[in-house]
Amino acid sequence: MNIGQVSKATGVSQRMIRHYEGIGLMPPPDRRDNGYRDYPPRSVERLRFIANARDLGFSVDEISALLSLWDDRERASSEVKAIALGHAEDLARKAAALEAMRRTLLDLAEGCSGDARPDCPILAGLAETRQHPARELTVANCRPKEEA
Repeated sequence: MNIGQVSKATGVSQRMIRHYEGIGLMPPPDRRDNGYRDYPPRSVERLRFIANARDLGFSVDEISALLSLWDDRERASSEVKAIALGHAEDLARKAAALEAMRRTLLDLAEGCSGDARPDCPILAGLAETRQHPARELTVANCRPKEEA
């Protein structure tokens, strides 16, 4: 199969297929005489695995570990379960952090009349120093910031 066929079969863009090859999640495919990539059927299964894992929010490192376990027929399912449960805990922390941010925003918005006046309790609230449950969170990953 060429890269276009694999992309269509998996729903993974050609760009992402090349990226997964570049970072080692996908083995480099054989090349045809014309230089085009030639993927075996197993590549479709592997790309579906990667896409499903990404949809569940697994990191590249976690996906790499899961792929290694998937490829290892002697694996213990307890290793797979430990990765899945650890990721589920991370998702729960992120969900709680997002909910705390949402509550803070709703609290700020509740104090705003939303009329034509220039005074804005939301902007004032963002500028003041106070403790919010979401205060120690970074927007990028919704995890508590490291203490210095």
